[in-house]
Amino acid sequence: MHLVKKLLIENKYSNVVDEFEDLFSSHPNYPSLFAITDTLSLLGVENLAIKIPKEQFVELPKTFLTLYKGELVFLSKSNDLITVLDEKGKKLKLTLDVFLGDWDQIVIAVEPNTEKKIELKKTSKWVLLGLPLLLLILLSSFSNGYSISSILLLGLNVLGLLLSVLVLQEKFGIKTEIVSKLCNMNQETSCDSVIKSDQSQITSWLSFTDLPLLFFGSNFLSLLLSPILSVSIISGLSLLTIPFLIYSVWIQKFKIKKWCLLCLGISGVVLLQGLFFVFNPFIFNTFTPSGFVSYLFSVTLLFSAWFLMKPVLEKEIKATKEVKELKRFKRNFKVFSSLTKEIDSKNILEKLKGIEIGNFEATTNILLFLSPSCGHCHKAFADAYELYKKYPESIYLKILFNVNPENEQNKYKIIVQNLLYINSVNSNKAKEALIDWHINEIGLDLWKEKWGIDIHDMMVNNEIYDQYNWCVENEFNYSPVKIINGKLFPNEYEIADLYYFMNDFEEINKLQHENIAQ
Repeated sequence: MHLVKKLLIENKYSNVVDEFEDLFSSHPNYPSLFAITDTLSLLGVENLAIKIPKEQFVELPKTFLTLYKGELVFLSKSNDLITVLDEKGKKLKLTLDVFLGDWDQIVIAVEPNTEKKIELKKTSKWVLLGLPLLLLILLSSFSNGYSISSILLLGLNVLGLLLSVLVLQEKFGIKTEIVSKLCNMNQETSCDSVIKSDQSQITSWLSFTDLPLLFFGSNFLSLLLSPILSVSIISGLSLLTIPFLIYSVWIQKFKIKKWCLLCLGISGVVLLQGLFFVFNPFIFNTFTPSGFVSYLFSVTLLFSAWFLMKPVLEKEIKATKEVKELKRFKRNFKVFSSLTKEIDSKNILEKLKGIEIGNFEATTNILLFLSPSCGHCHKAFADAYELYKKYPESIYLKILFNVNPENEQNKYKIIVQNLLYINSVNSNKAKEALIDWHINEIGLDLWKEKWGIDIHDMMVNNEIYDQYNWCVENEFNYSPVKIINGKLFPNEYEIADLYYFMNDFEEINKLQHENIAQ
């Protein structure tokens, strides 16, 4: 996915990167090439997926996605030198002739964004993680004295914590570009294979991936509480972990036969901490009962906090994955189509006069029967109008009303009467009045003050009767009634979900026109 993100950033589409990630990961065809192009189209990013003859390679843009040796890569051109970046973060520099020899000729390119948009740069998550740590260190420095050894150990533990977080991200399937580059440098390296192997599990509730966080976290907290007295304990414990480090290296070398650079980095940090004990013969003199109590408190706090947080974190990650899988199912156009239902009396329906917004020839026709007193109608209209604003050339919106004209107790009937009358005089004003009621929700009194007219129009009253009677005849005793392209909209979906199917409606419309032409 980071290859597509890179393509978007290179072409000045940084503002849609996060939305792309969400839409792409929940696409029913994820992770296919079609899912990439369909998601880009959904976001309004002009793109092209096509097979290009090798002779036309020089005409391609400087950056694009392509298939090379059967794998999706990000390609950048510079004179006759081709730079290829794969999904694992591995970068190759090739001559044009060498590249063309293994090129699959499939290209995904996007039109560069020329619109100037103010992009608010997001604060890095590492900055958000680093600021609290820095604040804790500053607070500790004001109340405790630090020796050179404790300062160096503190720095090593911060590095260890960083590597521990990256290990946990890999374990929970949270992919990052940094980890991809580190862990897939060659065929012999694979953090994923090591971290997720059965060999990494110690018990049902503890694994080797937990230990670095617990160890470095306890060390860090202990150094903050008692910097000088913690040095001997931390360096001594680091020496005692050497057998575990050797076991970890042995598993990687002979059992899994893959190297985890993150794991090796953690081992290196632990060994460096142990060197403090070896090369400082007087370090043992700093060991005191109070230092031991401080360290024991840190260990107890970290273990308790982590094993309380870990199940919650695992459930959250599992729930996120399940939601994405459900979204893929829900966004499947075949599923959506199978839930729509045919409706009767289409000819009569088309003759009903309502408030029309957009082009009648649009690929997606949304018809809503609303009631002014219905709270759900506010959302249905707001979602439909928002969709129209996003796709003005593709959406046609028609508003009718399901209101009993004989119910004199309904104080909202006057809104329907006024809307239909205003629409017969000025359709743009009717749209404004409709927006005031359903989107701005200005309230009955203010709305009547702004739009109210004393109406005694027989044609308007007849129209209300016709619309209400059509609903009664078709057993629509509720509102909103939602109809999409002549079919009853399924209750399992919201109008806003049509956003996912815009390309499908365009494709159906295109096929229908082709069939008519034949």
